Amino acid sequence: MKTLKLNISGMTCAACSGRIEKVLGKTAGVISCVVNLTTRTAEIKYENITPEEIIAKIESLGFGAEIKTKKSDEDAISRLRKEEKILKIKFIISAILTFPLIFGMVTNFLGLHFFHFLHNPFYQLIVATPVQFIIGFSFYKKGYMALKSKSPNMDVLIAMGTSVAYFYSIYNMIAGKINPMTMEGLYFESSMTVITLIILGKFLEMKAKNKTSDAIRSLMKLQPETVTVLVGDEEKTIPIGHLEEGDIILIRPGERISADGIIISGGSSVDESMLTGEAMPVEKAIDDTVFSGTINLNGALKIKATKIGKDTMLSGIIRMVEDAQSVKAPIQRVADKVSAIFVPAVLLIALLTFILWFIFGGNIETALINTVSVLVIACPCSLGLATPTAIMVGTGLGAKNGILIKGGDALETAHKITAVAFDKTGTITEGTPSVSLFKNLGEYSDEVLLSVASAMESFSEHPIGKAITTFHENKAIISDFNSHTGRGISGIWDNCPVVMGSVKFTEENGIDISEILPEIRECELKGNTVIIISINNVPQGYFALSDKIRESASSTVSRLKKMGIEVFMITGDNEATAKAIGAQAGIENIYSQVLPKEKSEIINELKKRYTVAMVGDGINDAPALAKADIGLAMNSGTDIAMESAGITLMHNDLSLVPSAINLSRLTIKKVKQNLFWAFIYNSIGIPFAALGFLSPIISGTAMAFSSVSVVTNSLLLKNKEIKK
Repeated sequence: MKTLKLNISGMTCAACSGRIEKVLGKTAGVISCVVNLTTRTAEIKYENITPEEIIAKIESLGFGAEIKTKKSDEDAISRLRKEEKILKIKFIISAILTFPLIFGMVTNFLGLHFFHFLHNPFYQLIVATPVQFIIGFSFYKKGYMALKSKSPNMDVLIAMGTSVAYFYSIYNMIAGKINPMTMEGLYFESSMTVITLIILGKFLEMKAKNKTSDAIRSLMKLQPETVTVLVGDEEKTIPIGHLEEGDIILIRPGERISADGIIISGGSSVDESMLTGEAMPVEKAIDDTVFSGTINLNGALKIKATKIGKDTMLSGIIRMVEDAQSVKAPIQRVADKVSAIFVPAVLLIALLTFILWFIFGGNIETALINTVSVLVIACPCSLGLATPTAIMVGTGLGAKNGILIKGGDALETAHKITAVAFDKTGTITEGTPSVSLFKNLGEYSDEVLLSVASAMESFSEHPIGKAITTFHENKAIISDFNSHTGRGISGIWDNCPVVMGSVKFTEENGIDISEILPEIRECELKGNTVIIISINNVPQGYFALSDKIRESASSTVSRLKKMGIEVFMITGDNEATAKAIGAQAGIENIYSQVLPKEKSEIINELKKRYTVAMVGDGINDAPALAKADIGLAMNSGTDIAMESAGITLMHNDLSLVPSAINLSRLTIKKVKQNLFWAFIYNSIGIPFAALGFLSPIISGTAMAFSSVSVVTNSLLLKNKEIKK
């Protein structure tokens, strides 16, 4: 199965995106299709069909489609800006042509008969025709394509409604059913005003929607276009696309860093706020890692590029934000289902309105006007915009605050969380333990015992192993090394079996530690992790390691509890150490001595009672992160942990956990507000229009501004404080 990402042009409402999904969904070879109206993108999973065939299918529906690349994204942004400009010009021309007729209607209503030429039917026909068929041509074109594919949309409603008013006015002219001194019998101003107001609404909507894409555009601008590379002693400025891994880059003070890499010369302060959200610069020296898009503030740096182009952290962030904005939230499906049946239902209501008014009102003019009002006010634009605009703004706000959300489904799930389970090492604690005590039990010298321990742990990637190898670097020769995940390690030294690990692991290997157990328990009660080294099945010594609790841990737990969320800690550490760390963080619900494979089993149990979020950073957390209703990965953790999680926290501040949940709650609240306003406009408006209480002009105004109000409401989310 392959995935195809496309930029789509020409969509105007939810029925458009629904039409593409419906047609592609029935196309052989297409497994799934998700089209996002707001981002104007499509993600298609397929097999046994070519991208060219998929694009051709979309184009046959009257839309443009091209594969997403950096250039096509730039072209799409440029096209949206151009579309916004064209809508503005269309509105201005339409308004200039429409204003005299509105003015004539108002003066006539007030009994001021000074501008008789404005009531001239031929003058009205002349100014109405370009508005109807040039300014409004797109409604006919897209409406025709929609009917052709048997998926009527808002363009059908607008084209039908305004055409009825326009052609009925011409009929009255030919039949002589007009008053030459007034505008009686002429409805050109109604069709013109509706088109003008809808074009205005579309312009304001486009302007607002373009703002919702600011998060991605601002991230894209962080990537420099050129880079200075060093070839020997010579400096060369090359396009960023020509940079290769291993190149040596020169970054001067004030410049943006152009690739992820390692500093090989120099030192400086680097502004990493675009990654972490932290305003304070980070001091960098030789061997430190720097990231593309961050700013070198003072010293000159020479950097060896390790990740370039699409592999950089910045590109990963852009990709995640784009994915988050293109994946539909489950709540969007409600709007999609309603939109799919909405337009046919409106056409039926409009037909009934005409028939009933004609039969019981006895007046074809009234029947036509009320029918036009129903057709115009019913356009479901706001319904299609309600969810994606809020999701876009929410994910953009998250990215700005160091919270990367993989999709609308992850964002929606997060608002339902009732329990958060934390890993301990590297999550609740800083993940950099150090040896606070070494106890030699006497058979070997310190030098020999430490060399054996260091040699054993040099095979391990665990933070505890690194702490011991840092404590003493002289290494002995070890053979037959084995790692027993989450428990300990074993090997052979000088023909002697060596076992290193926890109390439980040591006892499982049949080693008697009863004499030293009391002092070990005392160490553990102080929050230390104890690792025992045994040679020839005899305990020879032990290490007590301490890992500092994160500064934000206790305040984060407190915030979560105030939000009504239960907090758990799951760790492979022993019970005494786990309880000591839990007490410092304020966590009472603790699972200790848990093997990696058991973490996901615990999450499964918790899911029976709660909607569970798992927070972790290591490979051993990946199954639990994937198993939880939603996983939150620390950015300091492994790639596999971040791949398994629905949300990545870009800097190692646990306070982002409640902030992510709060962001989700605020965003879903906006979605519900938007859906309410979208439904209320149509639910109240259609009956009023059908009963004759709304003119086409008022209906057009209400319809246009319903979309604007939904997008504007979503944009208000930008100003929300998510860290409270």
